[in-house]
Amino acid sequence: MSNLNNIKRGPIMFALIIGLFVAALNETLMGNALPDLMKSFDLSAATAQWLSTAFMLVVGVLVPVTAILQQWFSTRKIFLSAMGLFFVGTVIAAVSPTFSVLLIGRIIQAVGTGMLLPLVMNVIMTIYPPEKRGGAMGTLGLVVMFAPAIGPTVSGLIVDGLSWRWLFYLVTPFALLSVIIGAAVLKNVSEVTKPRVDFLSIVLSTIGFGGIVYGFSSAGEHGWSEPAVIWTIAAGGVALLLFVWRQLILKQPVMDLRAFKYPTFALVAVLLFVLMMTFFSSAIMLPMFMQGVLLVTAFKSGLILLPGGIINGFMAPVSGKLFDKFGPRVLVIPGLVIAVISLWQFTRFDETTSTGFLVAIHIALMIGIALVMMPAQTAGLNQLPNHLHPHGTAILNTLQQVSGAIGTALYISIMSRGQKQYLSGASDPQALTEIAKGLASGINNAFWFGVIIALVALVLGLFIRKGKSPEHEQSAG
Repeated sequence: MSNLNNIKRGPIMFALIIGLFVAALNETLMGNALPDLMKSFDLSAATAQWLSTAFMLVVGVLVPVTAILQQWFSTRKIFLSAMGLFFVGTVIAAVSPTFSVLLIGRIIQAVGTGMLLPLVMNVIMTIYPPEKRGGAMGTLGLVVMFAPAIGPTVSGLIVDGLSWRWLFYLVTPFALLSVIIGAAVLKNVSEVTKPRVDFLSIVLSTIGFGGIVYGFSSAGEHGWSEPAVIWTIAAGGVALLLFVWRQLILKQPVMDLRAFKYPTFALVAVLLFVLMMTFFSSAIMLPMFMQGVLLVTAFKSGLILLPGGIINGFMAPVSGKLFDKFGPRVLVIPGLVIAVISLWQFTRFDETTSTGFLVAIHIALMIGIALVMMPAQTAGLNQLPNHLHPHGTAILNTLQQVSGAIGTALYISIMSRGQKQYLSGASDPQALTEIAKGLASGINNAFWFGVIIALVALVLGLFIRKGKSPEHEQSAG
């Protein structure tokens, strides 16, 4: 392992951030392109949706394994492998002659993304001392939040003017640039201990997290009564319980769940799980509201969400610096209050809502989330001893993927039920105005659920503290 005192952090952060920006942007590029793809390959919406669902599924399955990968391979090898796979997947998707080949390209991209996310967080926790981690994690937050925010707008613009293939053509040179810069400047900053790998844990993790993500994603699409949905979630749940039990009895677990013994980390894990359900779900609900109720185009709906996304991204470094100065409570509690009030405003949206009001409330929600996300994560990870950082980052990233799938499925189910209830009492259920009002009613119901979830997060946030790792407490003492 390199001497951390001699490491030049700037070039390392630059290489990591370019890779992460490309990977994060790629996650939301496909949404506006789905109608175009459905025409190109003659697909149903349910089939085309697999380009997003499969991506989330692979990332959700792979992230838990990254903790063990970081103990077997150097930082440099993992980063170059991750970005190399992402580059290959992007090229395959760009030239794909059939939908099956395009899906394979997306899955290879997802493998690279799943390896990259926890690696970047762990490198930051390793190369920065605790008093500077807030600012560094804030810079990471700028990328993680800003890139997905501009994704729908960029894809809407490209799909309107060019073909969907340009979504991959434009990403390819940036992915290649990240590989070249990474090869030139990246040093190994983690300790390679090569612990024994428990393959049964990996199998249980794959079935557990994969089953739950797939099951909930399918429930949002097909409904909860489908036997395949019930059995997949049940199998995932059982495998996950066995995975947890096995990690607690192993001397060298794949994902060390002993991280939950540290109270600040445990609290942050639950808080972020709850909050990310709302974050992912609002990103799906709001475009549906704008396109189905306000009847705006996909490109315009992307533009409406762009200011909130940009402000959210630029708030991340600010909240990181404030975290270093004041700790988490000063940021997290006001952020959650803002999120609750914003979501309550979403429950009042209808066909008369102005786009200006929607933009303002979305900006408020994004500011609230920016005040919570990175400060909470940094506070939780700061309390862990150094050897648990790879496991802590893997746990938080896995929970975010799973919460996104669960939250989206729950929101869509509540929305669909509310829409059906409204239309069952309408005088003319086939009228376009009634369909729009029904959709608005269903979305209002879904956001009421979001308000309840955000209130739970607020209660949890009241107990957050500035965590210190055992090593940091010893050096301070």
